[in-house]
Amino acid sequence: MHTPVTIIGAGLGGLVLARVLHVHGIPATVYEAEASPTARSQGGMLDIHDYNGQLALKAADLMDEFHGIVLEGRQATRLLDRNGTVLFDKADDGTGGNPEVQRGELRQILLDALPAGTVRWGHKATGVRAIGEGRHEVTFADGTSAVTSLLVGADGAWSRVRPLLSDAAPAYVGRSFVETCLYDADTLHPATAKAVGAGTLSAFDPDGNGKWLVAHREKGGVLRAHITVTRPLDWFAAIDFTDAAAATARVAAEYDGWAPELTALITAGEGAPVLRPLHALPIGHRWDRAPGVTLLGDAAHLSPPDGEGANLAMLDGAELGEALAAHPGDIEGALTAYEQALFPRSAASAKVAHHPTPQDLINFFAQGERT
Repeated sequence: MHTPVTIIGAGLGGLVLARVLHVHGIPATVYEAEASPTARSQGGMLDIHDYNGQLALKAADLMDEFHGIVLEGRQATRLLDRNGTVLFDKADDGTGGNPEVQRGELRQILLDALPAGTVRWGHKATGVRAIGEGRHEVTFADGTSAVTSLLVGADGAWSRVRPLLSDAAPAYVGRSFVETCLYDADTLHPATAKAVGAGTLSAFDPDGNGKWLVAHREKGGVLRAHITVTRPLDWFAAIDFTDAAAATARVAAEYDGWAPELTALITAGEGAPVLRPLHALPIGHRWDRAPGVTLLGDAAHLSPPDGEGANLAMLDGAELGEALAAHPGDIEGALTAYEQALFPRSAASAKVAHHPTPQDLINFFAQGERT
């Protein structure tokens, strides 16, 4: 099958690209490994920034739909120390520029805005190769293949497309997140619900030993937490994360002595905690221009989470779509323009995606920013 624009990956960045192309009358096909839009829970909250993510949604002509899924009041922010002492507390007064949405709902409005059949579900890319004149062939696990004049790797950290452009591979950053969820928290865990507040909680150890956690209030009284554990991968490999009790105990031990309303984010989670190792590409990752192929999102500039990843991926998709629309018949001109903006933006973001010190966190919150 031949398509003019082939996008590998139906994450937010790939879908924004497909939508912006559609707005400009440019056909595209998105290939996604997952079997369907509901194959797994999308989970989690995203704060969509007015200086990147919202710009992407404007380019996609989806701002009305975006406003319809914003969760009011969730821009409230709290900063606590390990003892539960409140260091910073800001209510959502409606003036912030980073409204919160559920990731799954944001993905769904993008899917709903694409022509039927744009996304080909159940197509896991297993190989890509250049076949000359800027064209590429992608093979899939089901034995099918696609040939394209423009291949876009929007396929995340372990991109199958990236090796066409770069030898860089993600490296472990020395810490991981352990994700937990508390349900009906206001009723079952009132002290923890109060500590989290109406929006986002960050709590840290003033000793600066790399221990900190973030929790978001989602719909229906759900609290989703990400617990930072600064340990080598071998340490995590020795833990059976399918054994909820044992895994929870190992992680909770890292936070021994913290206030009980905070450690409950670890110990009171329903189901097994989920391990999310953190990897990053080199700061300033870039590649030489190669005909007919480029990258966006984590495939291009994976870095430790700092609240920018999804927003940057969306902006990448929008800017690539607009560059293609502005250079009709000139794919290379479009890719050159896109990458000239992409590389410095990615490098600048990666430089600040470090493990914050206590003072960094205090400064960050005091400026009215978000993590």
